[in-house]
Amino acid sequence: MFRLGLIINPYSGIGGAIALKGSDGAEIRQKALAAGAEKKSQSRTLLALEALADIKTQFCVITASGEMGEDACNQLGLQHQVVYYCQNQQTEATDTVNAVAQLLEQKIDLLLFAGGDGTAIDICQQVQDKLPVLGIPAGCKIHSGVYAITPQAAGKVLASVIKGELVSLMSAEVRDIDEDKFRQGVVVAKHFGEMLVPEELTYIQAVKMGGKESDELLLSDIAAYVQELMQEYDDHIFVMGSGSTIDFVMQDIGYENTLLGVDLVYQNQLLAQDVTADQLVKLTQDKPVKLVITLIGGQGHIIGRGNQQLSNKFLARLNKNDIYLVATKAKLQSLGQKGLIVDSGDPDLDASLAGPIPVITGYKDQVLYFVRGD
Repeated sequence: MFRLGLIINPYSGIGGAIALKGSDGAEIRQKALAAGAEKKSQSRTLLALEALADIKTQFCVITASGEMGEDACNQLGLQHQVVYYCQNQQTEATDTVNAVAQLLEQKIDLLLFAGGDGTAIDICQQVQDKLPVLGIPAGCKIHSGVYAITPQAAGKVLASVIKGELVSLMSAEVRDIDEDKFRQGVVVAKHFGEMLVPEELTYIQAVKMGGKESDELLLSDIAAYVQELMQEYDDHIFVMGSGSTIDFVMQDIGYENTLLGVDLVYQNQLLAQDVTADQLVKLTQDKPVKLVITLIGGQGHIIGRGNQQLSNKFLARLNKNDIYLVATKAKLQSLGQKGLIVDSGDPDLDASLAGPIPVITGYKDQVLYFVRGD
């Protein structure tokens, strides 16, 4: 079952209607309430969640108490679990930060949140690129790219993700402005960070060319991105799985590769080739690890077919965001709605990998596809 994280900033945007130009700070929120301002985050969240009414048996909401998410779930009759309880009379930024930390421990598949740029910053501090997020616009200031254009649009994209449709995954900027300067008529927006956001997949036809040439160009783009990740995480051992896609990536980067084996790369060096399951566990036990794998075309298996060197003992130590799945969009399209398959022999391990997973399909180009839970 899809595990949807939900965080609502109840006071987001409360100062907008009465020209306070923001909601940062308890004093501003109290002034807005005293002036009769209405809290609108809840109603905007309901607009987004109403788009999921027909599929509400397919997901469970992991959320915070009261106005931070629980109330919306109760109003719509959504299956939910409260994992953070707010103790403040007015929610603060610390409540958002602490609630997100609790949600991440519950291994949610995607985080849906309602707020403005300040809320996005609070969430970015915790999430970064660990999992996809989607913002429901509810603040006075929406300079960040992590928000849907409307609450209804957020619901539409989210429904596609939960139903397992092929959805693009893009890196979107988080920005915020200085509210004090904004109240003086000065707009200064600053870059804070980036998070991964799902969006509806669109295909733009390029210049027509032969399939082999096209595949090679796409795979070279994938290889360039994997090489960049190796440089970014040079303290990690990169475990390179088997298959022709991985073989192309390795050779394009400049490493010898075992087509039907598992090789290890560490700090720009080929550490080991064609390792056994036991060797893999021993060689990686004292280092952080990233696993790069692909899928079997037409079948969709990513674990349990052709890569038995990836033992359950090894896989159990990985988080989902330690796995880089690489494939062309055409390869994913060939699966239709069949989804990806994990067949480790351990039902609990298989279940931990179920749900949406980013797939690298080009240079800094990813789509969100799903791993079946059955």
